Amino acid sequence: MARKRERMRCHTIVGDPNDAEGLYAYLQRYLEYLNVKGHTEQGVYSADRYICQFIAWCDTRGLKRPNEITKPILERFQRHLFYYRKDNGEPLSIHSQRGPLVALRGYFKWLTKNNYILYNPASDLELPRMHHRVPKHILTVSEVEHVMQLPNVRDPFGLRDRALLEVLYSTGIRRMEIVNLKHHEIDFERGLLFVNQGKWQKDRWVPIGDSALHWVKQYLDDVRPVLVMPPDDGTLFITRYGEPFNIHWLSTTVAKYIKRANLNKHGGCHLFRHTMATLMLEGGADIRFIQAMLGHADLKSTQIYTQVAVKQLKAIHEATHPACVEREERKREGLPSVENENAVSALLEALASDDDDNEALTTNVDQQEEH
Repeated sequence: MARKRERMRCHTIVGDPNDAEGLYAYLQRYLEYLNVKGHTEQGVYSADRYICQFIAWCDTRGLKRPNEITKPILERFQRHLFYYRKDNGEPLSIHSQRGPLVALRGYFKWLTKNNYILYNPASDLELPRMHHRVPKHILTVSEVEHVMQLPNVRDPFGLRDRALLEVLYSTGIRRMEIVNLKHHEIDFERGLLFVNQGKWQKDRWVPIGDSALHWVKQYLDDVRPVLVMPPDDGTLFITRYGEPFNIHWLSTTVAKYIKRANLNKHGGCHLFRHTMATLMLEGGADIRFIQAMLGHADLKSTQIYTQVAVKQLKAIHEATHPACVEREERKREGLPSVENENAVSALLEALASDDDDNEALTTNVDQQEEH
């Protein structure tokens, strides 16, 4: 566990580490405070990384200490995040813009509460508005099966990856939750998986299917004992070096199979989470059961899947909409569709009119044929 915590820490030193009143020195005290208060390892790591990002930005502008930071300076940093472009030219997502700002609000609130500064410059800082967007890509059942066939299960790492993909698809757990999953947290007899201290530090039980259990058991029997290195902390999925995955490495591992499948769809761990929720909803699952599986604190987070689970909506539309019902009835009775019937009526009316109209009709038809 000590080795894992060391990997999670952000070792970048920014600003002036020798200044006891500097932004970086106060950051170290703030991180200690977060640890003492029982914040998650990932939460402390994120605060460290985001605030270091801000301190580095301040350092290039000659801002060294907390009492030099004002609300306009924080707003300038917010605009910097908005206009920042990644190496591929894309802007930061709203989530990536909010992350540093949320961390800074907590940091300056702590500084003010402990009388290190006289007032909180971040107290009225407005965060970018989050949008509950519909997932862009959802896999079909056949597409999932295609992706599952890609790992070479004769290879130890291919067998591990197959088990990993199966767990993601069966349970829909988050990537951080599968990174921290222990092998003893899978109950093979009851077909359940225990998520220990998931998001918001909440525990939950999640059903896991027979196919996932089959591949996990095979991985536990044949592969993990060969890969694991002492001290063994019980982490289920480990790398070729015998260490737990980090979230970025895990995302890369999953994304490469999605890319190899040539589905014109992109994503990683969350793609399987979206797919599981959508397919269950289309299969008739109550949305509150899906909420429990996903570990959403608010039902509104789960309701985005009602916007992509359109099969039931399409079936109801076809069964109840007058235009769809009438079309099906005419088809069963062998009658032409309303569209064809209207076209025939229009043609008969034109033929029954005077010679000038007939000539105009003929000319129009000839012109259409030429085009």
